[in-house]
This record gives sequence, structure tokens and C-alpha cells, in this order.
Amino acid sequence: MAEHRSPRAAPAAEFVVRNASEADKPAVQRIYVHYVLNALATFEEAPPSLEEMMARRRRSLAIGAPYLVAEGGGRIVGYCYASPYRARPAYRYTLEDSVYVADGLHGRGLGAALLGELIQRCEAGPWRQMVAIIGDSANRASIALHRRFGFEYVGTLRAVGFKFGRWVDTPLMRRALGAGDGSLPGARESAARSQDFLYGDDGLPK
Repeated sequence: MAEHRSPRAAPAAEFVVRNASEADKPAVQRIYVHYVLNALATFEEAPPSLEEMMARRRRSLAIGAPYLVAEGGGRIVGYCYASPYRARPAYRYTLEDSVYVADGLHGRGLGAALLGELIQRCEAGPWRQMVAIIGDSANRASIALHRRFGFEYVGTLRAVGFKFGRWVDTPLMRRALGAGDGSLPGARESAARSQDFLYGDDGLPK
């Protein structure tokens, strides 16, 4: 478990980033529902059930990827996770990141603490690339956060979403994990991924 304190936050804003548990999921769901109903960071329009949120956590854990929460003042104030970028096996060394901070708590270093810990843990695994699919070209905070952690902008899919009565872009960013494409996966990595990456075309575990 890593402990972080934002230099811009008051001492009372100290928080820890740790592995999420099933007991955290109602709080995680509440954070996410705000974005579903009020923001373009996600293209979901109907809040997922608690059971679905738990299933998403299990999908990340099934391939050994992190699912983390930030806890401060006795409550969950943010969360993040890595998930398969695509279900097809050839994508098995690439992850997609997701980071959400509780409404009203932006600017306190939570997003940076979560993303930094997520990247560090993913680099300890066999993965070689991380992709960020950002909802809305105007989401400058998320774009800046990812740039801070070494993500490069690779393009924008224009008007691929429609939410709140308007067309929405998705900027795409990526960064290498560990050796990136500078070397081929070792035999041990390949064996581990072939066992773990047991997903069908629908993205669900087989």
C-alpha cells in the first residue's frame, strides 16, 4: 500500500491508495454514477448495477491487473483500475486505464496518486503498453494528468459518441510500460498471458 500527500492539499486531506475490496464497491459505484449522469468522461448513460461493478473488478483481477481505491477521512475518495484494451489475444500485453475522483475533490492530487500507483503496479507485470481513451476533447484535466505520467497523444476519434444531446470526441493517448516494444515478451511472460487472457469476443471471461 502506498501513501501519498498532495503538496496542494491541506494536512487533513491525507489519503492512501490501496487494493479495492468488495466492501468498497458501493462507494466506488456512487463515484462512478456521478460521471455517468453528469459528465462525458464515460459514455455510459445508465448507471450500472452494483453487481455489474463487482463483475468489472473481477475481470481486472482475473488477468492480474490492479483495481485500486484512494481512501481519506474514512471514506473512498477515488478509484482506478486497468483492464484489457481489447478482448482478442493479440492485445494481451496492452491495458486500458480508468481513473475517477469523487465529485468536488479534484485538484488535491488524488488523480495523480491513483494513476501513478496504477502504472507502477502494471509495470511490475508482463504488460508493455497502456492506453487512455479519454471522453471529450475538452477534458483538459484528464489529458494533462496523462501527459504528466508520460502518455503521448496519438489521435482523436471525432464525434464517435453522442451524449447529453451532442457529439463527443475521444482523444487517444498511450505510454509504454516497462520495456515497451523495445524487446519481445519472454517465454515466461507469454505462458502467463496465454493462461490469464481467457476472454471471449464480448470481453467476458470464458
